[in-house]
Amino acid sequence: MGKLKLFFTLLICFFFTSCIPTKDLIYLQKNDSKSDTQPVESVNQKPYRVQVNDILSITIKAMDSKYVEIFNYSNISSQQGLSEQTAYFNGYTVDDHGDIRMPVLGLINVLGKTTEEIRVIVEEKLLKEYFTKEAGVFVSVKLSGFRYVVNGEIGNAGTKILYQDKVNILEAIANSGDITITGDRKDVIVMRRFPYGTETFHIDLTNSNAVNSPVYNLHPNDYIYVKPLKQKTWGTGKTGIESLSTLITLLSLATTTFLLLRN
Repeated sequence: MGKLKLFFTLLICFFFTSCIPTKDLIYLQKNDSKSDTQPVESVNQKPYRVQVNDILSITIKAMDSKYVEIFNYSNISSQQGLSEQTAYFNGYTVDDHGDIRMPVLGLINVLGKTTEEIRVIVEEKLLKEYFTKEAGVFVSVKLSGFRYVVNGEIGNAGTKILYQDKVNILEAIANSGDITITGDRKDVIVMRRFPYGTETFHIDLTNSNAVNSPVYNLHPNDYIYVKPLKQKTWGTGKTGIESLSTLITLLSLATTTFLLLRN
């Protein structure tokens, strides 16, 4: 009887340690069960500052379009729809010195500046050297797609590009096929480049406080890594049925081995 109790105790422990609990799979869980509502907190997201190897899309318009054709040396992106290839070949890539090279305007340093600051620089340069206010010059500066990399326990790993100005980590993960059942949602790693180097951040996506993390709202060129849970390393199964199947297989193997050695 004592051995039977020990067997069932070990069996229960096996189930609890090998199965992945539901709470590890749900995003943004509330910590305070006493309150169903939480006050909305404003998120002070700092504007992104351009870095080396970023690609900028700069469009210049005027009342008479023929006067700005030389600046807009390619209209492929507006005619055929923006793609990664057209952005690469027709956008303005920030070189190792932080400069972009534009027709007529020449080199313009944009390193560490926001897209709005770059817009002002280009517009002021045009009005000062080539146009008057009556020309109605209009400048638009955007990043050529929001690029990020996701790897690890994810449905569709690789380099992704979203054509929008802001992307949070949940949007990025959803766009990549979601985290697999064996992915660790409690400790997602985000590596971010800065002018002084690269920093590594950790974010718990099962906690509702994740929205206050400095990496909840991504920056272009962020690298996201989802670690595997220990259950994947053990190979015991992700669900109760899989764990039970593994246990039955082990017991069958142990029984067969015992009977063969006994005979």
